[in-house]
Amino acid sequence: MQVTSEALSPEAAQVIMSALPEKIQLGLKAYAAQVEQPIEGVLEMMISGFLDEDAISFANCQPLRGMNFI
Repeated sequence: MQVTSEALSPEAAQVIMSALPEKIQLGLKAYAAQVEQPIEGVLEMMISGFLDEDAISFANCQPLRGMNFI
């Protein structure tokens, strides 16, 4: 799967979701419905926020900022 932009595609999101335990999938789907966002947006927020607490998307994620373990 080739990434061509700084956003997670719906197809990539489905691949990620299929690799997760069912209870995690259900939690993510429930959260996506609550915030009225597509699942790819929720996954992108989750990954970006883990790597950069100030980021809400891949576009503004700076994963090396503030990481003391690198």
